[in-house]
Amino acid sequence: MKKNNQHIDELLIKGLEKGDQNSYKKLFEHYYPSLYNYVYKLSSNSYVSEDLVQNVLLRIWEKKSSLKITSSLRNYLLRACHNEFLMYLRQQKKEYDSIDELKWEALLEMHNTPEEDQTETDWLKIERAIELLPKKCREVFKLSRLEQKKHKEIAEILGISTKTVEIHISKALRFLKANISVFFL
Repeated sequence: MKKNNQHIDELLIKGLEKGDQNSYKKLFEHYYPSLYNYVYKLSSNSYVSEDLVQNVLLRIWEKKSSLKITSSLRNYLLRACHNEFLMYLRQQKKEYDSIDELKWEALLEMHNTPEEDQTETDWLKIERAIELLPKKCREVFKLSRLEQKKHKEIAEILGISTKTVEIHISKALRFLKANISVFFL
């Protein structure tokens, strides 16, 4: 049975390389349900699962002439779906971080009123909240938000990775979002 599936996969791959639409249709019909189920287990979202699997299968068709599948077709497709899901997660995180950053900027703007005394008082409250952050987190946050340094610059200054910078900034934003209202009561 395994040999038969391997032979069918080889025929499908050869058909795809030649641009045979029937091979693509058979590949889609045979693998779509299991790929969908796999991605659904990762995402728990039917719309995301459909989109990601369709993206992978569409990319297979687009790159049909340059396909280099050395493992089984099933393993290749599962790996492609897994990678597609990881790219989706990265994109979602970037969008979440951007929204979080906008919230922080709005918070600062909201508390920067024209009255100078009030602005100074509000800024002192924000500074007190920032001072409660862990040392490295506070340092990264100040370089990012107060000195307007880019993640790469901060990483070089502090001798840490850009990923660590992102983690510290996310942690700082979550802490300040959760705790800053205490200082404005």
